[in-house]
Amino acid sequence: MAWLQRINDPVCQPLAGSLGEIYAAQRERLGAVTPFELAVLGGRAMATPGLAFLIGYQAALRVLWPSAPDSLGALCATERRSVRPADMHTRLAGLRLSGSKDFVTAGLEAEWLLVAARSEGAGQPAQLQLAVVYPGEPGVTLEALPTLPLMPEVGHARLQLHDAACELLAGDGWDAYVKPFRSLEDLYVLAALTAWLYGVGQHCQWPQALRLRLLGLLAGCAEGSRQSADSAGCHLLLAGLFAQFQELRAALDQALQQGPAHWAQLWQRDQGVLALANAARETRLAKAWSAAGLA
Repeated sequence: MAWLQRINDPVCQPLAGSLGEIYAAQRERLGAVTPFELAVLGGRAMATPGLAFLIGYQAALRVLWPSAPDSLGALCATERRSVRPADMHTRLAGLRLSGSKDFVTAGLEAEWLLVAARSEGAGQPAQLQLAVVYPGEPGVTLEALPTLPLMPEVGHARLQLHDAACELLAGDGWDAYVKPFRSLEDLYVLAALTAWLYGVGQHCQWPQALRLRLLGLLAGCAEGSRQSADSAGCHLLLAGLFAQFQELRAALDQALQQGPAHWAQLWQRDQGVLALANAARETRLAKAWSAAGLA
């Protein structure tokens, strides 16, 4: 496990420069790594939990699209707070896209976008395809959204598409991309944030037992990275990993409160990102539990 051999490297990325520059510096430092190694080793080195989230998010994108460019990207699916295909209005006509997406992670610094768009014919059930567009190209516009209290250093934007030229990815947009990404994002962000906490623990000399529990959680995440993201086994394992993390919360809070206030304040500010998809995870767990014959 290459990540385990390198996780104690005392490297911390300074909170300086643009998101793109911070991410590029990590890619150059780490060299050729797997997406899981990117999430763990990159997340470990980040100055804030928000930047660790960004690294985990980028790692998940590279599982979804292995040939993704090296720069920052984003998956754009949400419209009016929904990712259900039937609720989407962004349309694909040939190799042209028109519509809008509510939320672009990395905001104006995202250099490529995966866009979920409706492609079915009139009167047919909703069907998605995934297209690639590039900000700055004709018909592709990003509008910065107000800074959020949660992870304020990670910008967000709204995407507007007006007959924009695109490239298409092979496979069904829902089954091959949007649906599995929800689990991939959960897993790789959890790994990145756990690695960030491990780095804080190394810096602050937390009790060995707590740091070992964090390493054990990362080992479970490593096993999760080897599972198919849309399988019942993956959803059961992912739920177990989040349950393990929840069991650590009291010990983590105590350790953070006993150290420099800076770390505790950052964690208090950003830890809510792990709760954003609780309802969706519970739904996937219930289906996986039933599929495994455990209901």
